[in-house]
Amino acid sequence: MSAGTAPPERTDDSDIAALAKGGRTNVFGFLLRLAARLPFLFIAGRLYGPDALGRFASALVIAELIAMLCTIGEKRGLALRLSQGDDQNASHAVFDGMLASFLFASVAAILLYFTPALMFPSGEYSQVDRLIVLAIPSLALTEIALAAQAYRFDIATTVRARAVVEPWTLSIMAGVLFYMNPASGLSLAYIASVFAAVLTALWAFVRTYGLPRGWTPSFGRMANLTIRGLPLAGADAIEWGTRRLDLFILGMFAAPTAVGVYYVAQQVASLPQKLKTSFEPILGPVITRNLKEKNLSVIAAQVCQVGFWIIAAQAGIALALGVPGEAVMGLVGPTFVLGTGALAFLLAAEVVAATAVVSEAALVYVARLRNFWISAATILLQAALSVGAMLLADHHYHLSDFYRAAAVAISLMLALGMMSLVKAWLLSRILGYPINNWRWALVWATAPAVVVGYLSTLLPEWAELLFGIPAILATYGWVIWHKGFGPEDRVLFRRNLGGNTPP
Repeated sequence: MSAGTAPPERTDDSDIAALAKGGRTNVFGFLLRLAARLPFLFIAGRLYGPDALGRFASALVIAELIAMLCTIGEKRGLALRLSQGDDQNASHAVFDGMLASFLFASVAAILLYFTPALMFPSGEYSQVDRLIVLAIPSLALTEIALAAQAYRFDIATTVRARAVVEPWTLSIMAGVLFYMNPASGLSLAYIASVFAAVLTALWAFVRTYGLPRGWTPSFGRMANLTIRGLPLAGADAIEWGTRRLDLFILGMFAAPTAVGVYYVAQQVASLPQKLKTSFEPILGPVITRNLKEKNLSVIAAQVCQVGFWIIAAQAGIALALGVPGEAVMGLVGPTFVLGTGALAFLLAAEVVAATAVVSEAALVYVARLRNFWISAATILLQAALSVGAMLLADHHYHLSDFYRAAAVAISLMLALGMMSLVKAWLLSRILGYPINNWRWALVWATAPAVVVGYLSTLLPEWAELLFGIPAILATYGWVIWHKGFGPEDRVLFRRNLGGNTPP
């Protein structure tokens, strides 16, 4: 996308080994998360219904957004701070961030508790539902603890907390609490899952870094890291907000039932999203080390390498979930089949956003303010497209709420696609090397997978899910392996690389 000498074909072996190891771990984590998330969607859809699910989703949008802001950019900024310090004071640096984040999150939770209308725009909630604000400090602390673990190349803790403990606690507690408190069971189950995840993350963190001996709180240090982290916090919140703004806008124009259906489609589509976001913790430390050594060509090669891995995996998963979309959504309940169109566009949005995510992993360290403004422009574009689509539906076409759901999904896809182009262009200008994650092998792998998927839709629904999804993945995987993956890509599936292991 920019002029410059092409990056070398091989990057540092230990870096690629670290990235590949993180990728393998996170693919396994994705499968675990898929196994845990589907029971929750089934329980929430079948037992609680789309109305309750819609109210629950509206509350999560605000609570999780505030928690993201309260991390003050430490989710990614922590890697840079740790790389600039010494190992003896690593726990001190992490605890500074944790304390500042906890204080901000606690104040925000108290304020939000007394303004519940922000979480429940429909006005329907119970006193127990308001307790969902208790999750905000725990969410913020979990992000920082997992970021600290990732700096030490410990991705297994992220998988345990995010792909095992949190979703399985949510699924189990949602089922149990339906028979104890059906009105607020989803809120209580969510609080329990967040508490379980933060305990898992903190336990691993203390074992790795130990307790901060000799550390004393300093409001001066916390103020400095807060000021430095604001651009990162804004970029994190905006990137996260692009995946929630559609839900918020839909909630303003559509009934809770449509919001609940859209939430299920969003949750299914978020499964491949975890593949790219889970690369960020391991990519951050690798990039910061190469920036310190001024290896710009290596950074460009790593961004392109990881970007292709993510797009290739996401495209296959999107086909496997999108082509038999009616059967997938039908698992949750008959009403949810109406969200199949939204699911298709949400899955496409995750694929086109992959380039932006890997580009941003480097931009947050080399152009954090410009990255922030691009992210801000993206969410404004998404809001304009979504609101415009809603107003157009009102005044000209009088479309049903489920067509509105598809419209906001299309708006998200267009906005994320534009963000990918702009961020890849900016990073290529800064590094002096092209950033391009696209390969034509993606087309050759997609075409036969679509044909296999279409044939599977002719089967009964149970057979479509049981045999169709594996057949789509197998067809796509075979073609992409033989036509798209070179020797440097197949490192992702090896235990080590040349005997080197990441530090």
